[in-house]
Amino acid sequence: MASAKLKEVVETEKKPSLKTSDSFSEMSVAETGCLSIIVLGASGDLAKKKTFPALYNLYRQGFLQSNEVHIFGYARSKMSDDELRDRIRGYLIKKDTSPEQSEDVSKFLQLIKYVSGNYDSDESFQSLDKEILAHEFSKNTQEGSSRRLFYLALPPSVYLPVCRMIRFNCMNKSDLGGWTRVVVEKPFGKDLDTSEDLSAQLGELFEEKQIYRIDHYLGKELVQNMLVLRFANRLFLPLWNRDNIANVQIVFREQIGTEGRGGYFDEYGIIRDIIQNHLLQVLCLVAMEKPVSLKPEHIRDEKVKVLQSVMPISDEEIVLGQYDGYTADPTVSDHSNTPTFATMILRIHNERWEGVPFIMKAGKALNSSKAEIRVQFKDVPGDIFKCKEHGRNEFVIRLQPKEAMYMKLTVKRPGLDMSTIQSELGLFYGQRYQNVAIPEAYERLILDTIRGDQQHFVRRDELKAAWEIFTPLLHRIDEGKMKPLPYSRGSRGPIEADELLEKAGYLKTHGYIWIPPTL
Repeated sequence: MASAKLKEVVETEKKPSLKTSDSFSEMSVAETGCLSIIVLGASGDLAKKKTFPALYNLYRQGFLQSNEVHIFGYARSKMSDDELRDRIRGYLIKKDTSPEQSEDVSKFLQLIKYVSGNYDSDESFQSLDKEILAHEFSKNTQEGSSRRLFYLALPPSVYLPVCRMIRFNCMNKSDLGGWTRVVVEKPFGKDLDTSEDLSAQLGELFEEKQIYRIDHYLGKELVQNMLVLRFANRLFLPLWNRDNIANVQIVFREQIGTEGRGGYFDEYGIIRDIIQNHLLQVLCLVAMEKPVSLKPEHIRDEKVKVLQSVMPISDEEIVLGQYDGYTADPTVSDHSNTPTFATMILRIHNERWEGVPFIMKAGKALNSSKAEIRVQFKDVPGDIFKCKEHGRNEFVIRLQPKEAMYMKLTVKRPGLDMSTIQSELGLFYGQRYQNVAIPEAYERLILDTIRGDQQHFVRRDELKAAWEIFTPLLHRIDEGKMKPLPYSRGSRGPIEADELLEKAGYLKTHGYIWIPPTL
């Protein structure tokens, strides 16, 4: 085995130039070099259920052309190309798949080649590089003009060794318009120190513009609609501030528990798994100021400003919970202190939001499954209709399921009496856009990566600011200084969470239930 010094010399000689032309471009694949997409962890659930189906949908819609793109699956498992294709096929063909679509599936699967190898082996990644080069040469691609996208559908423990292998064995020479980009799945560390350590080590291997930290919530249709809603509609501009808004709720609820993910979840918990990334990204879009332009860096600059304005979280403004039966999972410690539920209040110290509580709520094994944003407005001054008991005006953005946005309003109840009732004005996507296929989040984000648009990806300083908010709280939980309260499966969570909402000033609407319209 070569000495460490000799290895360093060899690796230095292998290093390609980091000069890139990585700016955003909407050029088609045909206008640049061929595209190789490498899915690392190809035999895992994430790749089969999310990554490959997203690539297939991009192929069907014409964003990936068969004469220009090739897809490589890479994992440790020993299997043939056809065996990988057979594993993927079941996730692409649905019950209502037409013969034409079945043919599309078959054509797409022929674009996939499998390479087996270890995640820390130079020899394995050199073999992968040879396969990629063979594809590039077959397309008569000029050296340095091809594009390589590495998607890490892998556990965080192997991010660094895999990225080192990519850096020293599989980089494209980027001096002729080509590029190499790496997509990294969450979690990005467990706290501020581990996140910064990971970012620093990745930063030694790649430039920031080559790293795409993916948070699939930023690819959801209604999350992406936030900028348009806020800054393209005169209606909201004068209302979106502390003078009119009483509180904001950002909610994620699941009926399922941690079945099948107990070991992973017990290491991270609901705050790291959902709130610190997904819900915090949504908060940024709700609370940010208007960016100078729609350029990705201008948008991300405003998001960072929001995070830097968040005050430390008070122990009195957080309720943790753990559902009954969580520790019965054999992969979970019998004495686990990991929360499966959390409700907390974040406060933004700036001119627009001073005094407005942002209520973050996430939990598993609850009575419903949904994700939504609820912006509750203040009471009407001088209420001549005495309708306060009906509840306040609320603007609700339903992220999933049954995507919708609606405004809860007080209106006159039909009839001869001058009595009031709460109803809604709304946009219901399933009804309004019946013939429009809403893309999956991963489709949009993978396409953004190919185009070089980092707007919907997490920047390093943004990641640091997010961890600075939650790390002190997470350490207190990890050290056992804060204990989760028990709650029953199928409930709303600990009753103390509802009491915290009431304390924050949230007024529940009585006698009103939103019923999604049917076609």
